[in-house]
Parts: sequence; structure tokens; C-alpha cells
Amino acid sequence: MKVLVIPDIHLKPEIIRKATRKMIVNKYDIAVFLGDFCDDWEQGHNVGLYDKTFDALDEFIHLYPDTLICYGNHDISYVWKEWETGYSPVARETVVARLHELYQKYGVERWKYIHKLDNVLFSHAGLTKGFVLEHFAFDTDNSLEHIVEAVNRMGQGELWDDASPIWARPSDGYDFYSKGCLQIVGHTPVGIPEFYKDADLLVCDTFSTNSNGKPIGNQKFIAVDTETKEWTEV
Repeated sequence: MKVLVIPDIHLKPEIIRKATRKMIVNKYDIAVFLGDFCDDWEQGHNVGLYDKTFDALDEFIHLYPDTLICYGNHDISYVWKEWETGYSPVARETVVARLHELYQKYGVERWKYIHKLDNVLFSHAGLTKGFVLEHFAFDTDNSLEHIVEAVNRMGQGELWDDASPIWARPSDGYDFYSKGCLQIVGHTPVGIPEFYKDADLLVCDTFSTNSNGKPIGNQKFIAVDTETKEWTEV
């Protein structure tokens, strides 16, 4: 399966429109968003921009109904009322309403913390060994499928944690749990996609910006073959 991977949006609907053009030209089988549609520098009162971002997501899913989405920490924080950098109390009602609107329109099952397609795991921040050890050390079934399914049933108590699939960062010293799969994540802004060979981890948040609006990364997407795990920038 050929997948277009779309990293952190952060109130930049033009990224979604750019992804639409990539889908049209390259005819990928499916697209996966890595989360963090919400929040950007000094935009907490710009509720209209939150709406425009969800409008763009709505249009994309309408065009590509198999689209999958990972929850990011900046998205789920509104559902759980968890304060963090960028969180906007002014925008909370809009974010929650737009999420529920999309759940009802397209099905809530497309939103997960981790999506597994063949030999690739997609999540916002990555599945770490510490998180697996903490929550699954005594499970008789230690298959990756079981772990992914269980994580997707977890809630605020387990996942609002630095080692979780919505918060972990390689720079914090975490070891990642791939079990033969390639993990593709966003969350950590990078100049170009960074591949950690020993961890089988690809970090690709290349669209985030500094507080002055200057791009941090090269603003390219990732395309991946989920069977061979081969990936490229597009």
C-alpha cells in the first residue's frame, strides 16, 4: 500500500490543500494525518482559522474517504481540557464541536492514537519501550496488534504522559518499540525528515514554524510503502 503521510498542521490549512494536490498527481492508496491540527503561535483568539483548518480537513476526507487520522496532543487536549502551550480556551468549543461534526459525518473509527498498516505504525509521537513496559508487562498477549488495539482504547489517565504515543520525543532519550515495524511520527519539528535506524523511527514534522513564522523544515511530505517500509520525500 502506498501512503501519503501528512505531518503536523497547526492551523495551516494550506498544508491540507497541498496534500490534496499530491494525492491527485500521485494517486496514493491512502493518506494518514499524524495529528496536531490545532494551535499555532499567537493564534489563540483566531477562532476563524481553527474553523478554516477543520473545513480543509472536511474537504479532504470527502475527497478521500479512506483517510486515517492520528490524534495529536494539541487536538486531544481540547477534548480532555488539558492545558498546554498553545491551548486556547477561546477556541475549545469550536474544536470540540468540529471534531464531533467530523465523527458523525465520517465515522469516529478513523481517529486513533496509533494506526498500523502492514509493517508501518503511524502515530503522533511514537510508541516507546517504557510505555509498553509500564502498561503491557504482564499481558499474556504481547503482539504488536494487541498493544496497538489496547492503546487505542486508552484515555487521558494513561496517555497524558511524556512517554505516550502523543507526547514522546527522541530528544528526551526514549527508546522506541517497533517490533519489526517502521514507526512514522510528527510532533518534533525537524529541518528534514530524521530517520533513527536503530529504532526504525522516522520523524517528519517538517511544516512547523518558529514564533516569527519562519519555516523550521523543508515542508515536504513523506510517501511510504507499507509492505517494504521504503519511504521518500515528496
